[in-house]
Amino acid sequence: MRTIGIDLAASTPGTALAEIVWSRGAARLTRLEVGVDDADIVASVSAGDAWLGIDCPLGWPDAFVDFVQAHHAEAAPALGPVDGGADWRRPLVYRHTDHVVRERIGRWPLSVSTDRLGVTALRCAGVLRRLAEAGFAVDRAGEGRLFEVYPGGSLRVWGFDTTGYRVDDARRSALLDTVRSRVPWFDVGPFAGLAIAKADAFDAVIAALATRAGALGRFEPPAPEMLAVARREGWVVLPSGGLEGLVRDAWRRR
Repeated sequence: MRTIGIDLAASTPGTALAEIVWSRGAARLTRLEVGVDDADIVASVSAGDAWLGIDCPLGWPDAFVDFVQAHHAEAAPALGPVDGGADWRRPLVYRHTDHVVRERIGRWPLSVSTDRLGVTALRCAGVLRRLAEAGFAVDRAGEGRLFEVYPGGSLRVWGFDTTGYRVDDARRSALLDTVRSRVPWFDVGPFAGLAIAKADAFDAVIAALATRAGALGRFEPPAPEMLAVARREGWVVLPSGGLEGLVRDAWRRR
């Protein structure tokens, strides 16, 4: 099995890709690079054994989409009167999956509709279209080989201290050492320097690890009554179980 982790940015220079090859009892980082374009992402999953995790929302909140459509048509918003307060806006700001993430890790993810992350999500929508056109099945609810992943949230679920790791290479170095000590079966090869030097590269590595959890079915899927919503808005795959269990082939879902 190969898992591909993408730390997606609004443009190519800030986008990183990591590839991990998994075998019984071991995992090896075989590729890590920054400056990845859309064609690179599509090509990375051209072989049939690839699973893809993208660190970016795969959709927008239903309520936000409805609100924008109503505003565009000069119609009354479905949410009722706009009173200028925060409560009426909350359904527009956060997806259902964002609420679930907050319940699990105690903090909100960035909002795809009201944060600069939305620019990256526009690119992601294009990537999803290109993947579909290339024959890679796109299911935003995590039911196929594509997952929306959250590296920082995954690290917290696995019990790591993530304080300052995105802005401090010394913190990334210490965090990578801790990861490697906990899972000695993970061989980062010659790529440790790049993962430490570039936060985007580091997150791509964690995204590839989280994608393995998705491939093994080691995450909580959407509740049946929310599946249709997740297929539109996206679903964050937060791992269940420890990082140490990712090499246990008996957990494999497919």
